[in-house]
Amino acid sequence: MIASLDSAAVLQYLTDHPHFFEEHASLLGDVKLSSPLTGRAVSLQERQMEVMRDKYKALELRMAELARHAKENETIAGRFHTWTQALLQVREDGAMPRVLADSLKSSFHVPQATLRLWQTRAEHEDQWFTAGASDDARLFANSLQAPYCGANNDFEAVRWLEDAGHIQSTVIIPLRKPGSKSGAFGLLILGSPDSERFTSLMATDFLVHIGETASTALAPLLA
Repeated sequence: MIASLDSAAVLQYLTDHPHFFEEHASLLGDVKLSSPLTGRAVSLQERQMEVMRDKYKALELRMAELARHAKENETIAGRFHTWTQALLQVREDGAMPRVLADSLKSSFHVPQATLRLWQTRAEHEDQWFTAGASDDARLFANSLQAPYCGANNDFEAVRWLEDAGHIQSTVIIPLRKPGSKSGAFGLLILGSPDSERFTSLMATDFLVHIGETASTALAPLLA
């Protein structure tokens, strides 16, 4: 009487005897499997080649994705470098807010950008960048633990943009003193009429870097 073997026992046997097909090479051509690609019966060797081609194709796609991300990061790094160069060229504290916002637009191709500050020195109290921030806006800034990136839900801060009525998506970045975990001293706002330009699915790590750099550049204006 011949004992029957289930598939698990066969699998275990082949695992325990990795040289089985080397010793019985003729089986590679005799064993027939159904190909998921063509539906016809193929040899074990052909099926193995199909599996390897699928793995190679998946690896190619993964490498292409990594290359694309690397290119995007390189582009962003270049734009960030251009922006920081513009900030370093500012010689007067009072000129920093305008240069910061305008160079953000030009470096990152953002349609609109502006900012508002509070807790500034007395000589800046009548400037455009210190006007119009209500108590609610300041509370909102303090509540942001990370940049907001997504749809414009009629935020007060977005209304500070020149063409606020057409803004569909926005980035709102809290500004805090470097190294401080205290309340925000301002908000940096980016806006676009394209609803897909800034979405909630976007990573905010790079926006955090923008906020930290902007906070450092604007700190000399504070009281």
